[in-house]
Amino acid sequence: MAPMTSSSPQADERWFLNAAAAQIHAEQLQRAERFNGRAAMLGFVIGVLTEAITGQGILHQIGLGTLLSQG
Repeated sequence: MAPMTSSSPQADERWFLNAAAAQIHAEQLQRAERFNGRAAMLGFVIGVLTEAITGQGILHQIGLGTLLSQG
């Protein structure tokens, strides 16, 4: 007689599918965070270069420079 196990084949399969889904989600999240970080770095560099070329800060470039001048 075979030894009794505490889990059924359906429970084992459900556990495996849940573990696989969690792994896939973690990989997708890591990939999205890496992309967001790279986009932020690119935006920062473009902002710094634009400021260096034009001599105006980002607030002046988008039309909010008057907020700085009022103070």
